[in-house]
Amino acid sequence: MNAIAPAPHTPSRLSLWLDLIRWNRPAGWLLLLWPTLSALWVAAGGFPGWHLLAVFTFGTILMRSAGCCVNDVADRDFDRHVKRTAQRPVTSGRVSTKEALAVGAVLALAAFGLVLTTNAATIAWSFAALAITLAYPFAKRVVSMPQAVLGVAFSFGIPMAFSAVQGAVPPLAWVLLLGNAFWVLAYDTEYAMVDRDDDLKIGMKTSAITLGRADVAAVTAFYLVHLAVWTWALWDRVDHALWAAALLAALAQVAWHFTLIRHRTREGCFAAFRANHWLGFTLFAGVVLALA
Repeated sequence: MNAIAPAPHTPSRLSLWLDLIRWNRPAGWLLLLWPTLSALWVAAGGFPGWHLLAVFTFGTILMRSAGCCVNDVADRDFDRHVKRTAQRPVTSGRVSTKEALAVGAVLALAAFGLVLTTNAATIAWSFAALAITLAYPFAKRVVSMPQAVLGVAFSFGIPMAFSAVQGAVPPLAWVLLLGNAFWVLAYDTEYAMVDRDDDLKIGMKTSAITLGRADVAAVTAFYLVHLAVWTWALWDRVDHALWAAALLAALAQVAWHFTLIRHRTREGCFAAFRANHWLGFTLFAGVVLALA
């Protein structure tokens, strides 16, 4: 008597949606969260209160998840040619483009609901943040270093945090955004180095391709500019010894990243990218501990 083969497992809609928003890969939203929380602490001169902490923590998670939905729809024809992304729900056809956009819209509306509990200035800035989030996936078609666009998108929680605390966005917020954008350039170039061979075949524009053999030096420089800008911007507000300790810990991580990416292996570059949230946490811890 022949044994009956088990039926192939069909993922539930919920599991597909969780895969769509990269729920099992929290490093993505942590990259947005740490600089946003750092800005909250700086703007408030200390603990910003449970309300704003909850709004920006959950809002960051929701907007990053919504961004994944839009990104996967925009890149579905490219992702099928990249080994690492070929099985994403939209690319593989398990989730339709309409369904993915609907999930993204619900998540974005939930995030907007949280913003509505802040103030009018922050609500206004949220529309600019949404516009940049929607623009980024399409920048990869026309901009030679789309990671710069992502740098602004992934740093926009900084001016919004200042706005929520102070009702306005001071120059300090824009300086911190600029510095953070260099961090995004660093880690997203590492990410792009993983897929460089595939991206060259399909005509995708990335900083890893634009920089060529200068990629490792550029990534290292981006990290150093990020740390220099934040140190300069915060120096008069922090305990120098405590901030220096955090800075040394961050610089040690930059050196480690250099060792991971210098041979340009997929494994090394991906490991470097995934470890970046620890650098963000290090600076956040430095801000919390060192604020005078």
